[in-house]
Amino acid sequence: MSRKKRKSSLAEQADRHELYELSVQCAEAEVDFVADTFKALRGRPARLLREDFCGTANVCCEWVRRHKSNRAIGVDLDPEVLRWGRRRNLAALKPGQARRVTLVQADVLEVETEAPDIVSAMNFSYWLFRERSVLGRYFRGVHSTLAEDGILFLDAYGGYDSFKELEEEREIETDLGAVTYVWEQARFNPIDHELVCHIHFQFEDGSSLSPAFSYHWRLWTLPEIRDLLEECGFRVTVYWQGWDEEGEPDGDFHPATEADADAGWIAYVVAEKT
Repeated sequence: MSRKKRKSSLAEQADRHELYELSVQCAEAEVDFVADTFKALRGRPARLLREDFCGTANVCCEWVRRHKSNRAIGVDLDPEVLRWGRRRNLAALKPGQARRVTLVQADVLEVETEAPDIVSAMNFSYWLFRERSVLGRYFRGVHSTLAEDGILFLDAYGGYDSFKELEEEREIETDLGAVTYVWEQARFNPIDHELVCHIHFQFEDGSSLSPAFSYHWRLWTLPEIRDLLEECGFRVTVYWQGWDEEGEPDGDFHPATEADADAGWIAYVVAEKT
């Protein structure tokens, strides 16, 4: 008598990188911001973008879709996620677009590349540098690598909820049905701002990817980031997100020197090479 094969759970069928892109990353909005801001500040379009900590290279692929002269370099230390990006995201490009993307497995502290117009380090990825000297080394390396009028783009988050141990949930729609995305700030040390966070995904059949991703960061504040960038030769502007009529973030970011002390916020840090 044959044994009936066990049906796999939704978590076993899921692809954590695909879920990450659906729940966390909006490559279109990110590329909109860096392209528009660069052109406004420099009076010309950017053509070469380097995406540090590129992961699945989603932003690189979106960048080369925008213009036939756009090229992208993606840098990441993890060979597994780079393979996924080649197999899924680069493979979805037209051949001519794919030829304009170069993926490099390397440490962003050591990598040497052609001088880009833009270096983008988003999703708070640079927060893995928890020592000021190491983050400064990264910023100085980017400064020396950028084109003469190049710009480094970063994001940051904060607000009084960022100093708490908490969980936040929201639902996303996927091919596997509704999935609950959970952001967990699992541990925070107020003395050195060490922060441990996890991303979990929970499925309708009760299965889960827990954790799907984990991060061991330092919670850097905007004054710390700005001061260190300026020491490394950048001119820094913080772009703050506005609010709609319902009091929700509207996705539009504008230069700001003052902001409300909200529970949670996300900002862009625009560092121009000088």
